[in-house]
Amino acid sequence: MLPLMVFIFVSIQLLVVAYIDFKTSKISNVWMFINFFLFCVLTFLYPKIYVWHITALLFPMAFLFVGFILFIMNIMGGGDSKYLSSLYVLVPLGFQDTVFLYLLYTTVIVGSSLLLFNALKNFDKILLLVKIGDIDGIKKIFGKKFTYAPVIFIAWMWFGWQNHSVLGY
Repeated sequence: MLPLMVFIFVSIQLLVVAYIDFKTSKISNVWMFINFFLFCVLTFLYPKIYVWHITALLFPMAFLFVGFILFIMNIMGGGDSKYLSSLYVLVPLGFQDTVFLYLLYTTVIVGSSLLLFNALKNFDKILLLVKIGDIDGIKKIFGKKFTYAPVIFIAWMWFGWQNHSVLGY
């Protein structure tokens, strides 16, 4: 069971971080320290749910690794991957795969919607750039990163809404 207190804390934190990320496109490293500290506290408060074990760190380490690759490819911001990695230590091991699926679905839905919106909004420009063969111009239209913390927030809320029975209420 995911403690309701943790769900509420993560929800509020995600709301704040999503707002800041949306406004500034930056996520402070302070959140990583807060999340790690909270994880340490939670291991004492809920020792059966939060454990110091390598399996509990697989998803966070994977997010760091994949995030680093996506950062190098200029697809994802470094703060997004670091934050997501640190946030994931607050997700109990038994829910990490489920939360990941909600994150994956939300990313696909939001990313596809933004891609479609951008394509429709710039349809005339895209046709012109295709006609003259300007691949770099097309990349500039689609090459903009979007803030990811709001996507994480939406996925977390969707997870909570669909799985309210595991939250202890």
